[in-house]
Formats: sequence, C-alpha cells, structure tokens
Amino acid sequence: MGNYLIKMPDVGEGIAEVEIVEWSVQVGDTIVEDDLLCVVMTDKATVEIPSPVDGEVTWTGPEAGATMAVGADLVRLQVSGPGNIAAETRDGQTASAADQHPPTSHPNDPAPVPEPAPGVAEVPPPTPQRPAPPHDANPPPAVPRPEGEKPIASPAVRQRAREAGIDLRQVPGSGPARRISHADLDAFIANHTARRGMAAGPIADTSVSETKVIGLRRKIAAIMQDTMQRIPHYTYVEEVDVTELELLRARMNDQRRDDQQKLTMLPFFIRAMVKALRAFPQMGSCYDDENEILRQYGAAHIGIATQTPAGLLVPVIRHAETLDVWQAATEVKRLAEAARAGTIGRDELRGSNITITSLGPLGGIATTPVINSPEVAIVGINKVAKRPLWQNGGFVPRDIMHLSSSFDHRIIDGWEATQFIQCIRSLLECPAMLFVEAA
Repeated sequence: MGNYLIKMPDVGEGIAEVEIVEWSVQVGDTIVEDDLLCVVMTDKATVEIPSPVDGEVTWTGPEAGATMAVGADLVRLQVSGPGNIAAETRDGQTASAADQHPPTSHPNDPAPVPEPAPGVAEVPPPTPQRPAPPHDANPPPAVPRPEGEKPIASPAVRQRAREAGIDLRQVPGSGPARRISHADLDAFIANHTARRGMAAGPIADTSVSETKVIGLRRKIAAIMQDTMQRIPHYTYVEEVDVTELELLRARMNDQRRDDQQKLTMLPFFIRAMVKALRAFPQMGSCYDDENEILRQYGAAHIGIATQTPAGLLVPVIRHAETLDVWQAATEVKRLAEAARAGTIGRDELRGSNITITSLGPLGGIATTPVINSPEVAIVGINKVAKRPLWQNGGFVPRDIMHLSSSFDHRIIDGWEATQFIQCIRSLLECPAMLFVEAA
C-alpha cells in the first residue's frame, strides 16, 4: 500500500488559482480512475477534475468556496501500489500539505501502520477485503445520515435536488459513506409525494435553507456590484416597428436551405448593430478607468448575454462585421449551446466591446440592462407584441418591440446614445437597408 498525492492540475494557460465549486468525494470514499474528484471554476468557466488513479480518499483540500493555487495539494489517496508521495519532498522530508493537515478522522479508517525499524524487513499488513457487492437487482437500503454530516452526491444529483427544491441532508444514501445516488433521490421524491397525497390538507412549510454563494454566482455578484458602484448608467428606451422585418424574416425562413440555421430576430439585430457601429464607433469602445484610457476598436466583437444552468455567461461573436445573417445565426446557436453545456472555451468568453442582451419571448416592455464593464454600451431586445398604431387616419395592427439600452455616462453623452439607438431603429424598420453597403 502507498500514498498518492494529487495536485491541482493546470487548467489553462495563465491560470494561477481556481475556486473549488463542489466536491464529489470525501475521506473514506473508494474511487477508480477517472472518477470525478471535484469541480473548479476560473474566469467564468467550470472544469471537472478527475482522479488519475484508483484508491481510497484519505485527505481532501479546502472546502467548497475556497480558492487554491494551481499545483497545490488537492487530494491524497491510499493506493495498492507504491504511490508517489516520496516524490513530493519539502526540505528533504517525505511530506506534503496533506501530512501537515492530518486526514479527517473516519470511523471506518484502519489504524495507521508504524514504519519498520531500520534493518528490519517490512511485512505488509493484511489488506482488509471489502465484501463483493451481491449480484442483486435491488440496490442496498438507504442509510439515514447522522445529524451534521455533509451529504455526498455527484454534481448531477445535486443539480436535480436543487431544481426540485430538496435538501440533500434529508435524503438517505445507499452508496459508500452514505453517498446519494439518483435512485436514492427518486425514492425520496416518491416517498414524499405519497405522503403529501395522504395528507388531509395543506401543511405549513417552515423550512429555511441556507446556500453559500460560490462559484460563478459569486463572481457575477461581485462584477454586478462593482459595475453599479463605479459606472453611472444612462438608460434609454425606444419603440421600434418591426412589422416589415418580421415579414422578411418569415420569408427567409420559408426559403432557407436545410443546412441553414432558422433565423430569429437576433441575427438581424446583430447586423443592424454592426452598421450602426460604423457610424458611431465610440459605442464599441472599452474604458480603462484606472488609467483613464479609452480604447476604440475597428472590429465588432459582440457579446451575447446567455442564461445557463450555472448562471449568466457572455459568449463573444468575433468580427461580427464579417458575418451575414445566416452565419450570425449559426454562430449564435453554436456559442449558446456550448455555454449551456459548459464546454465553451475561455477565449470565447472575453474580448467583447459591446453586448446584446435578449430575453426573447419572456422580455417585457422595458428592462434596465447593466453594462458589461469595461464596455461602454449594452442594448437589450424585448419581446415583439402586436399593438395598434395610428397610420393614415386609422389604427392598424403592427409588430412593436422596445429596445432598452444603457451607456456609460462618463464616456457617452445622452444625445450620442439617442442617435445610436435611433440609427439601429431606422435599420430595423427598413430592413432592406441591412443588406445595402455604403458607397
């Protein structure tokens, strides 16, 4: 038997530290190669850290929510082979951070084996054999969890529990160290559903849950607070008649090829923003307020605010000025799917110089979007609704949409902001102009 030390691997070029989002193992767990150890986050991207070897967990690093350096001690295992702990020396001693922080005691852990005296042959102690699991279709019974013990479950099980509003501390686990499986969660849900069905009437819910804000949500909270404290927002809302644009969009979708992505409003809006930025390039700037430098870009790197299961991400469409509406639609879909699946790259989440936020059919009449610092402008698309509009002496039904925009008032004056949005409005109301290049 030997000790095997796993260090925090390099998760990307230039990354010096990560935040522990969630542990998937605890002391006493027996794991195999490629089992998930933990989930970490850096720069708005989450990364799963697997185990490189089989073994039993004897020590884990900091708790969820803490940050740790790349290369720091992450997990220590007891393995069947010689291990690698001798390679991890400090000041000539065979030790690691795990040695300096003794493993958390576990009621089932074997007593430590003393080192043999010099010159005495070491006789390996008998390895306790774990009984093989019976080949039974029925899973082992779930074991209630002692009060105060943290539940063990995979990220997928934890996400299901969060979505169902279930406190995992109340769910008995049938796995090793009372680990909670999907089957345990299903049984808990079925049991409580049956109990509610037998109840004579509604029962008051007096439960209170506390959740530590960590990971992406903590980063979002810090960014939003900093942005609202530092940047004076000028917000402007404009009404746009998109009736002609909706007719054009429907015709283009009817005639599209099988390999072309179905068009939503967003690709047309991207096209309108690109053309408006040519007339108002200052709207695509980034302001370094610490050094008082305004950087203006010729390219249109447009961020698309995207809601994901992990929280808000802003994938970037690079060089949107080079894309037609079909290409823009394809890129929007690709980035959104990657963001929601958690597979998007770090480079695809940075470098935007203006942002679009769209609530789609959920969008109300108006919103107050928050600027994606260090950018100086953000434009929000609200839902399209059929409304009566006075034209030629009478009311006619028209498709109306509101644009909600915010600008950094330190850099952008209200008059400039209004002109920029009016330019976008004129392009959307006369969609043929979206496809006409200036001479």
